[in-house]
Amino acid sequence: MSFNIQNIRKDFPALHQQVYGKQLVYLDSAATTLKPQAVIDAISNYYSTINSNVHRGAHNLSQRATEAFENTRESVKDFINARSSKEIIFTKGTTES
Repeated sequence: MSFNIQNIRKDFPALHQQVYGKQLVYLDSAATTLKPQAVIDAISNYYSTINSNVHRGAHNLSQRATEAFENTRESVKDFINARSSKEIIFTKGTTES
């Protein structure tokens, strides 16, 4: 399987800049992973429209946040071909994992 690196780079706004006149290459993903535009858009939408705790409230915003969270778990399950969404666990980062 081959990948077109330039097409992949297009999805990451942080990689559109130059450093010392050269295209940025980011190699510190263990510390912080660059986000593709789709993730930036989803996070922006979340903070603009829901911004509530997941599984911690009975009000509409919390219910919507919980639904979005669980839908994401299901999408990840399908993407990696897991048997159950119970196999999908989200953590804050590598250290917490």
